[in-house]
Amino acid sequence: MALLRQLVARKGFPLQPALLYNSSRSAARRQEDYIPGPYPKTEKERLEAAKKYGLLPHEYKPIPDDGLGKGDYPDLPHIGADSKDPYYPWDYPEFRRNFNEPWHTNADIYGEDRLDPAKDWRVPKTTMIAMLVGMVGGAFLLAYLLEPYPVHRPVCRKQMPFQGKNHYSFERGN
Repeated sequence: MALLRQLVARKGFPLQPALLYNSSRSAARRQEDYIPGPYPKTEKERLEAAKKYGLLPHEYKPIPDDGLGKGDYPDLPHIGADSKDPYYPWDYPEFRRNFNEPWHTNADIYGEDRLDPAKDWRVPKTTMIAMLVGMVGGAFLLAYLLEPYPVHRPVCRKQMPFQGKNHYSFERGN
């Protein structure tokens, strides 16, 4: 970006400076927009926070104040992108979310290719863990029990005619 600004300043790039500065600065919102406010203590603060995040007052519930500094950010349900309707006309289909919809605090792990806490597995997780422990434990048990019986490739000594005579040596005189 700095190189482009230098080119524009030297008139070496056929682009209006206003377009360059405007497009680079309006690409994202300001950082202050993402910072949560203080935890709402009164009903008025709660209503203002609900309006700030685009939620109805009866839908808004702040994350419980546990000392981690999440402030007035809403406590959103744990729904991964894979559980949302793929045929809905989302504003951002790659994230399956709409414009101005608040992000979940763990949105980085709830993508389509990641964790989905609402997914129903065919096999219970305790069974999955038992199968993993059984397979890994079985492999170690087999390795331990079969250790006294090593498996080697069957080979015999090199067979040469006329034992005791050097064949294909690089010494002179043979």
